[in-house]
Amino acid sequence: MAKTKVPIKYTSRDFDSIKSDLVDYARRYYPNTIRDFSEASFASLMIDSTAYIGDILSFYLDYQVNESFLDSAIEYNNVIRLARQMGYKFRGSASATGLVNLYVVIPANPSGLGPNSSYLPILKRGSTFSSSRTSFILTEDVRFDHPSNQQVAARFNSSTGNPTHYAIRATGQVISGKFATEVIDTGDFERFKKISLSTPNVVEVVSAKDRAGNEYFEVEHLSQNIVFKDVANRGSDKDDVPAILKPFVVPRRFVVERLKTGTFLQFGYGSDKELSSPSVVEPSNVVLQRHAKSYTTDVTFDPSKLLGTDKFGICPSNTRLTVVVRANTSSNVNSAAGTVKTAGNIKLEYNDISKVPGSVRRGIEDSLEVYNDEPITGAPVLPSIEEIRRRSLDTFASQGRAVTKEDYEAMCYTMPPKYGVVKRAAIFKDPDSLKRNLNLYILSEDTTGKLTQANESLKKNLKVWLNNVRMINDTIDILDAKVVDFGIVFSVIANQEFNKYDVLENCNTALRRKFVQPLFIGEPFFITDIYNELNKLTSVADVTDVKVVRKTGSNYSNATVNINDLMSSDGRYLNVPKNVCLQIRFPKNDIKGSVK
Repeated sequence: MAKTKVPIKYTSRDFDSIKSDLVDYARRYYPNTIRDFSEASFASLMIDSTAYIGDILSFYLDYQVNESFLDSAIEYNNVIRLARQMGYKFRGSASATGLVNLYVVIPANPSGLGPNSSYLPILKRGSTFSSSRTSFILTEDVRFDHPSNQQVAARFNSSTGNPTHYAIRATGQVISGKFATEVIDTGDFERFKKISLSTPNVVEVVSAKDRAGNEYFEVEHLSQNIVFKDVANRGSDKDDVPAILKPFVVPRRFVVERLKTGTFLQFGYGSDKELSSPSVVEPSNVVLQRHAKSYTTDVTFDPSKLLGTDKFGICPSNTRLTVVVRANTSSNVNSAAGTVKTAGNIKLEYNDISKVPGSVRRGIEDSLEVYNDEPITGAPVLPSIEEIRRRSLDTFASQGRAVTKEDYEAMCYTMPPKYGVVKRAAIFKDPDSLKRNLNLYILSEDTTGKLTQANESLKKNLKVWLNNVRMINDTIDILDAKVVDFGIVFSVIANQEFNKYDVLENCNTALRRKFVQPLFIGEPFFITDIYNELNKLTSVADVTDVKVVRKTGSNYSNATVNINDLMSSDGRYLNVPKNVCLQIRFPKNDIKGSVK
C-alpha cells in the first residue's frame, strides 16, 4: 500500500519548526530506519544540522528581500542605492560655510592720509585658515582695495603723530575642508569604469586630469555633455562682473557616486578612438542585418548600437589620473564664533608687484589675521535613514522643478553641501502678500548637531539655488525658523517582578531613542506618543503622568514661545506654529522620570 504524501509546510522557517517537521517526516516515511531521536543520536545531529542551515537560509532570504525595498531596508548603503534610483543624490559628508573677517596692516602713503593704494593686496581663493580642529578654504578672492572695506590708523609716528600704517578689514566666505591629491592608474580600457577614491570624507571633486593633460569634468549624469565655466570678464564692467559663465562641450566627464563607506568616480562608455564619431547615430547602423528581410521591425532594432559613440563620455584608459578633492578633516566641521583664528597657506597678489618691495610684501603677509564673528555651520552628521527615505520620495516627486510646497522643500535638501546644509525646511504662502510670495523657513545645525538658525552665507546660496527651479512668477523670502527646546517629565508604575531602577533606565532609553531626531518645522507634537512608547515596555504596568516642559537658560534657545499656549484643549498634542520647530536638545538631561 502506497504511503500517503503529506504536504510540506512551507510556513516552517525557523529552527524549531523546521526541526519538528523533519522529525515528523522521518518518523512517517522511515519508521524502521531511524528510531532514535534522542539528543545524543546521529539522527538528531543530522536533523539539527539541516534545521540550522534552513534557519540561516530563511533569515538571509528575508533579509535580502527587505533590503530590496526603500521602506524596509535598514543598511545605510542600501538605502542610499535605492534612493539613487528615485533621483536622490546623496551628498556625503557635509560642509560648513560662513564668513570670516580678514585684517592686514598696510603702510601709509607718503602724505600719511590713507594706506598706500599700490600695496593693497588681493587674497586669492584657495587660501586656508583653521580653528583648533577644522580647516577652512577661502571660496572667492578678497580685494583689500574695495571701497567698502573699513580702514583705521594702526601705527603712528612717535614724533609727528602722523599715521604710518593702516589696518584694513575685509570679509571673505570660507568653506570647511582641505585639498588632497590622488594619483590613480586607470589600466586597460573598460566601459563605464568605476574608480574608488581612498580619501575619506570627500565633499567635492575639484579636478581630474590624465597624463596627457586632458581634463575630466563632473556632471550630474553621463548624458550631460555641456558644463558652464567661469571666464574672466575683460570688458568695461569687469569690476562689477568679474566672471562670465560660458557653456563648454565636454566629451570627457564623470559622475560622482557616494556611499557611507566611500566615494566613486563613474566614467562613460566611449574611448578616445570614438571621440570623433558623430553624436547622432546613423539609423542604418542601428538595425541588425536580417537574412532575406527587406524591412526592419522593432525586433531587428539593436539599442546597444546607440552607445557606440562618445555620447556618454570618454572613459580614461592606459593613463594616470590626477584627482584633486576637497575633504573634511573631521566628521564635525562646524565652528563656533571666534574660533577661526589661524591663517595657513596664504596666497597674496598685487595689481603691480614691481611697485611693492619684498620687505613690504613679507610685512603685509605676516600681518594677516582672521576672525569669525558668527558661527560657521553646516551639518556635523550624515542624514539618518529616515531622512534619506523622506528626501528621496520628495526628490522623485519634484522632478527637478519646484511647483508645489513639497517640491521647494525637497530642493532645499538637494543643494550641494559645499554651499551649506539645510537641516529643516518649511514653506508657506505669505498671507500678507497679494502676489505669489512664499515664506521659506529654514534651520541649520550647530557644532553639537542641534538645530540653529542658518547664517547669511547659507541663505544667499539657497536663494541662488532655488532661483533655478522656482516658478517664474514666484518670489521667495528666506526666513529663520524658531527653535523651541523642550523636555519630558513622566511617572510610571513598574511591574512588581522588575527592579525600579532598571525600569527607569528602560523608559529613558526608549524615549531618547524615540525623540533623538528633532521634529520638522510646524510639525505638531503628540503627547500620546510618549504614553504609547512607555506602554510598549513589558516592565511598565501603567503610565500615570506625562508633562512637556519648556527648557530655558544659557544652553537653550531663547525663542519666545510658551508651551502651555500651544497645548490643545484636550491636552493630547501641541499645536506648533508654522515657523516653530521643537527639539529635545539634551536627551540625557531633558528626559526625566520617576517610578512607583
